[in-house]
Formats: sequence, structure tokens, C-alpha cells
Amino acid sequence: MIELYSIRDVSRILAVQEARLRYWMQTGFVGPTVRKGGRFYYTFCDLVAVKAAKDLAEAGMPLQKVRKNVEALKKALPGDTHPASRLRVCSDGETIVALADDVAFQPIGGQVVMAFTVPSFGEHVAEVLAIPRVAPRPEAATDAEAGAAPTPVEDSPTEANSGTTAYRHFVEACAAEDRGDLELAEHLFRQALDLEPRMAAALTNLGNLLYRQGELDEARRLYERALDHDPLQPEARYNLGNLLEDLGQTELAIAELRRVCATAPEFADAHYNLGLMLAQVGGAAQARHHLERYLELDAASDWAGHARSYLAQIAA
Repeated sequence: MIELYSIRDVSRILAVQEARLRYWMQTGFVGPTVRKGGRFYYTFCDLVAVKAAKDLAEAGMPLQKVRKNVEALKKALPGDTHPASRLRVCSDGETIVALADDVAFQPIGGQVVMAFTVPSFGEHVAEVLAIPRVAPRPEAATDAEAGAAPTPVEDSPTEANSGTTAYRHFVEACAAEDRGDLELAEHLFRQALDLEPRMAAALTNLGNLLYRQGELDEARRLYERALDHDPLQPEARYNLGNLLEDLGQTELAIAELRRVCATAPEFADAHYNLGLMLAQVGGAAQARHHLERYLELDAASDWAGHARSYLAQIAA
């Protein structure tokens, strides 16, 4: 039987945000090849391809070249590749090669910037999936109760305007935000959008910055622009829902979060926030459903106790 991996599994295994994996899938960069029960799944070959794409991009290889090399790799890999395959995947920064043994690859005239053996990668996959996932704190509490910023979205470069310059600004903006230099982050996000106005992730992240600064009207416009360009991006719609709740537009907020839960059913925080909002308007049965769904997804999180408390209040 072919082992299949969900987008959440791949996110955990490779430490890549689900938003970035979805973007790669939507743009045809690299993604899952199996559709089952209306959902997409990655094979182990797909997993190897995503790892190669991630490693090569982080090593500085141009995205168009990454795409060509990963496509070549997928063609070279046997269809029945599995975690125990005696394969070694290497790159010298220009090309990517799959070797049928564990002999070290030493490219002529180049430095190995990415290399991994499939058996050791297979062991890593097994180890990660065996570890219970500890979920991050739900955005329900940070957004609605403490006023903190929504989670930043990571994304892959667009090819418009050659893509690389806009994406470089985007990556530098994310790094600046991580350092706490919010003024520089905002400047760089705006530069990225000047070059590529359709970069949905940059629109969402800039919206997050402005949301945190209390610029709700502009943040709302940015989330709506992000959704115009990428209607399936759950982060923009989720954050828009939270913002609408802050504005007192609870019914509109509920409608947005319903759409998130329908299109991204494993988005735990959306179920949490939607459950709280529904409880506020008297939708006890539906609130219970979404809070229970949240606990199914993130039972080990710090906020699971809050969800259980709300469920107890609803039951009372």
C-alpha cells in the first residue's frame, strides 16, 4: 500500500507552513499528486520533491531553476520509491542528481549545497509523525482577547516582474518583523507589493501589521485584496473574520469563519473562534460542534482547557 501524507503531515515533517505548501500546490510549483475523498495527499515521492524544492530555494537557487530541477527529479525517481530506497539526492547549486547508492556525491566545479539520503529522510518522517503535535496558541485568544497580531503567512515567490525582487523584499520583511523592526517590515512589504500587487501573502502580512497598529480600515482592505487574488487563502479570511468581530460586525465575522472552516477544515483556530462567536449569538449546538472540532485538532494545546470550559458553560 502506498503511504499518503496530509498537508499537515508535510508541514510538520519539513517545517514549512501550510500556507506555503498550499501556495506551491496552487501555482503548480510542487505539490501532492493523489486525490482521495475530495482531499489531496502527498506520496513519499511528492515528499522528497517538496524537501528538494525547499532545500534548493533556501540555498539561493532561482525559483525557475528549482522548478525545472524538481520536475526532473520527480521523473527520475521510481514510482515505487519508499523510505527504505537506497537513493541519495544531491545538488551542486546548478543541477540536482539522484544516485542509486549511498556513495557521497562530489560535483566537479561546484559545492554541494543540498544533499540527503532517502533512507535517513524516511527515518525522519517516521520520527516526526510518531511525535504528538503540540499546537500553537489559538488566534482566538490573541486576536479577540489580547489584541495581538494574527499569525504571519509565509508564501512562495510569484513569477510576475521576474518574481525574485518582490519575493526578496517579502522574505526580508518577514525577517524584520521577526526581529521586531515593524517599521522596516511595513516598508519592505509595501515595496514587495509595489513590484507585485497580486502577492496575496504580502497583502495578508501587511494587513496583520496594520491590524496590530489599530489601522483596521486599511487592514480590512488588504485582507479583501488578498482574497481577490487568492480566494482560497484561509489566513486572510480568518484574520478578516477576527477584524470584523472587532468592528462589532459579528454576523459578517461568522460568515467569514464559516467559509474558512468549510475550505480548510483542519484550521483549528478558525473552529475555536467560530465556536466562541456562535455561543455569543445563541447558536449553542453549532458552537459546541466547532469547539469539539477544535479539541479534535488541538487537544494538547494550552487553549484546549478554555475550549472545554466554554463547552461546559454551553452545556449548563
